[in-house]
Amino acid sequence: MNREIEFFINYSPHRICTVFYCPFEFKRITCIIIRIIFENKENIKMKNIYFLFFAFVLMLAPGCETQMEAERVPSWAKEAVWYQIFPERFNNGDINNDPAPVDMQAAWPFEFAADWKVTPWISDWYSMRPWEKNTGKDFYWNVGTRRYGGDIQGILDKLDYLKELGINAVYLNPVFEAPSLHKYDAAMYRHIDDNFGPDPDGDKTIVKKENPADESTWQWTSADKLFLKLIKECHNRDIKIIIDGVFNHCGTSFWAFRDVMEKQQKSNYAGWFTIKEWDDPDTEENEFDWEGWYGIRSLPELKENEQGLIDPIAAHLKKIVNRWMDPDGDGNPEDGIDGWRLDVADMVDINFWKKFRVWVKDINPDAYITGEVWWEDWDNDVMTNASDWLQGDAFDAVMNYRFGRAVKHLVINEETKITPSAFIDSLKNLQRDYHPDNLAVLMNYFGSHDTERLATMVQNPEASVDHLGIPGPDRYVNIEKPSPDGYKKMKLAAAMQLTLPGAPAIYYGDEAGMWGPDDPDCRKPMVWPGLEYENESGDPFGRKRNTDEVKFNDDIFSWYKKLIGIRNSYEAFSIGTLKFFLIDDDNNLLGYKRKWKEQEFFVIVNSSSNSVKTILPLKKMNKKDNLKDLISSKVFSAESGEYTFNLPPFSIMILN
Repeated sequence: MNREIEFFINYSPHRICTVFYCPFEFKRITCIIIRIIFENKENIKMKNIYFLFFAFVLMLAPGCETQMEAERVPSWAKEAVWYQIFPERFNNGDINNDPAPVDMQAAWPFEFAADWKVTPWISDWYSMRPWEKNTGKDFYWNVGTRRYGGDIQGILDKLDYLKELGINAVYLNPVFEAPSLHKYDAAMYRHIDDNFGPDPDGDKTIVKKENPADESTWQWTSADKLFLKLIKECHNRDIKIIIDGVFNHCGTSFWAFRDVMEKQQKSNYAGWFTIKEWDDPDTEENEFDWEGWYGIRSLPELKENEQGLIDPIAAHLKKIVNRWMDPDGDGNPEDGIDGWRLDVADMVDINFWKKFRVWVKDINPDAYITGEVWWEDWDNDVMTNASDWLQGDAFDAVMNYRFGRAVKHLVINEETKITPSAFIDSLKNLQRDYHPDNLAVLMNYFGSHDTERLATMVQNPEASVDHLGIPGPDRYVNIEKPSPDGYKKMKLAAAMQLTLPGAPAIYYGDEAGMWGPDDPDCRKPMVWPGLEYENESGDPFGRKRNTDEVKFNDDIFSWYKKLIGIRNSYEAFSIGTLKFFLIDDDNNLLGYKRKWKEQEFFVIVNSSSNSVKTILPLKKMNKKDNLKDLISSKVFSAESGEYTFNLPPFSIMILN
């Protein structure tokens, strides 16, 4: 059967519906119909008649250039408030699936204490457990062996918490089978990690019966099924869900790499990796060597050519995309994930991502694709202009650390603090580099699993983003909890994140007031209300420090909830225009207006440590006699056409 006819016959009712509201799908299906006619009609006159008819339809289709621009990115992503979850550290919902050393043998540091145990969730992060002290290794070596038991059930149990917070989009760090705590060393992409599901032993039995290269043998494990339930429960709450795609490298336990290790040059997958030296069977030594990501041997790089990942790998990954985006294969993607976050995306040739986008959008035109395109020159603190990836044929968005850095320099930095004018220049650079639709869906980040947390940025104000690192024997990093004044800075930064263009991305626990330096200290177990945690009094190198109480910060949570609620209530903050009406560099005052249709809001920011009084002629701009601050509920009246505002240190007003 002709390939196009087969496509048309199999075109699902769900996707047929998209023809009427998605210009891309309208053009695509019309073109396919034209090709069917030309390849299956023998009458030349009929061909000409059909050609003229469909050419006319194509020109009048809702796919004209203006409307095509409106479909450049998923519309829902413009109103997303993202919440990033690191699964192993979010919530332990099922203690019966907790990992054991046998599950972690292929992960750094490749050895474990004889009396190893799962680390208690509520324990002091910097205090080593008895079995850790017995290793004779330092704190950071032992942290690599820790597991806290976070799992999919734990996420399910907290979906209502996320809904209460106002979250409508979730990004999960890797969930595929892998031996490490972070899961960036995949053993396979076709299954969820069995320690994230309810029956690890049963799942292992299922996996052993499969042929990894033959999708007809693939089954659904208990962990897979629980993950599909998570997708369904997210969608029931109007929460989108995307997952981490780590396709630049894998782990040494990856099924194809294991085959190469065993069979060497004779493996069918020998060409999937860059092998530097094969083992010589005539010697006792194992000379087998390969190229790892950044030279890390536990992370073998997948092979590329000028088109990106080589065809056999690409073909396998296409099956993976299909599996998780349309699990039951019925053409309706509602039971699948809503998109992908792509790890170290700039290290894979963009030509592959262009193919990847076609796979994804063919399944779900409304899916979201965001990439980790971050550093152009880490040594010199130069972040990447990611516009090459955002031309409409690769990604919808990237993780926008550039935004977070600009806010940090305005609000948090002290000696190197920038002025409101400089901050505006930073935002204008983003506006210059990115199409407005892409700008609206960029994931605006402060901290993540790869950086120090926002609360710790406050404690180390002069450190560049992602350059703070972790403490060392001779290297000081302030690892302590912020002071009340420090939390004021954090709250202001978060408020700006939630009122400026782009999609705010909250790293799990920031809304609970959590703190921590760079990886691994930014990956502490989530602090939940109702749990009694040990005080944090330890230091990784035994130095004296203040004792910090660890508990859920209700004030910070309420602040995030209020600001997220404001953003979700008014489209002006997600898709509205941005205009600056106040730039006072001497007093560190900044004012910007967000407007959408009849919605109009004036946001005033005091990024200084001083109280500031300002008089603004906002009456001329809004024609109102009164303005109400949505945060404090205080009402301001105009006198002689002007409003007087007194702003405390590191404060913000949202006036309407």
